[in-house]
Amino acid sequence: MNHPADKSGRKYTDAISQSGLTIYDPIKTGNIALWIPDPQLERILSDRLRNISLSGLPLRTRSKVAKEHVCRALGYPVPSAFKKTKPKAQFPGQDFDVYVQKSDNLQIWNEELVPTRRYVIIRVTGKDQIDRVRVVTGARLSLLDTTGTLTQKYQARLVSGKATAELITPYDTENLAPLVYPGAEQHIRSASPVSYPTDKFLIPIRILFEKLTPLLGSKFSCTGSDQERLRGAELHRRVCQQIGYTNYQDDGRFPDIRHQLLEVKLQTSPTIDLGLVCPNSQNILDVPEIQGRQIRHCDVRYAVFCGQSDGGQIMLTHLYVTTGEAFISRFPQFQGKVLNKKRQLRLPADFFGR
Repeated sequence: MNHPADKSGRKYTDAISQSGLTIYDPIKTGNIALWIPDPQLERILSDRLRNISLSGLPLRTRSKVAKEHVCRALGYPVPSAFKKTKPKAQFPGQDFDVYVQKSDNLQIWNEELVPTRRYVIIRVTGKDQIDRVRVVTGARLSLLDTTGTLTQKYQARLVSGKATAELITPYDTENLAPLVYPGAEQHIRSASPVSYPTDKFLIPIRILFEKLTPLLGSKFSCTGSDQERLRGAELHRRVCQQIGYTNYQDDGRFPDIRHQLLEVKLQTSPTIDLGLVCPNSQNILDVPEIQGRQIRHCDVRYAVFCGQSDGGQIMLTHLYVTTGEAFISRFPQFQGKVLNKKRQLRLPADFFGR
């Protein structure tokens, strides 16, 4: 079943309003009718909260009033009082917290960022009017930390094998296998690499491996102050082309090629940075259900490329393709995880866009 193409989000908010659910009632991540994915959640809140005035309100009252407006915007009844929900999110049903920001100094007190939780960041102007809303996961928000604190990061060690191209597992996870389709590559040319995955469009992991192997031995050069990001973007573009997409898109969200549930990594060192969620995690990924199945982080496929640099160009030398479920069994996870405490984050100037 395809995800509803409703840019206004009206289908979601009407369904929530008619359901009688409160913000505390659980909803399965990916529920086609009631779970609001990140982009739609951001659009709904930006459109419906813009220009609302919070003028003259003390900070605590401002936060409460903002959450009341969020309830109305999404079709939820406004509770008489907002419960303390820690360690759960403030809005458990949709798994998000709300922060109202007049400055670029985001303060998260006495708790860690939760990688899979959504954070609704509401910007208010100097005149205390709501101007814009961003929705980001804890994993993405953590990337804004320049102090090295409250970073909970998983890492693994890249151990080379004898083969230059290795399909670590020839089968997709038991959960994903019924949804992949051997003929899918014939139908994806006009699709967007960052759109949500659907049945009949998911290429089996074995075929992904076959399509990506020819990239080995290819070279490309990306120079500049942001060399690592540019190289990653060029590799993503080439991977999209190899799979069969006629256009390249990258919105910075996980996984890189969401339409194929494929994360692409370029390794020039033996340390694989895995971010805040371990590949074999059974946490639910924020994508719509496919044929009633919730997609988990461990269902994601990984294409790990090794590159050799001569300073100017980088040549792709090895490829490893695996499911998240089998990732750690092939690439040993470093013992423990880096974990520190953070009290505040500085939002970049372009965080809310123009």
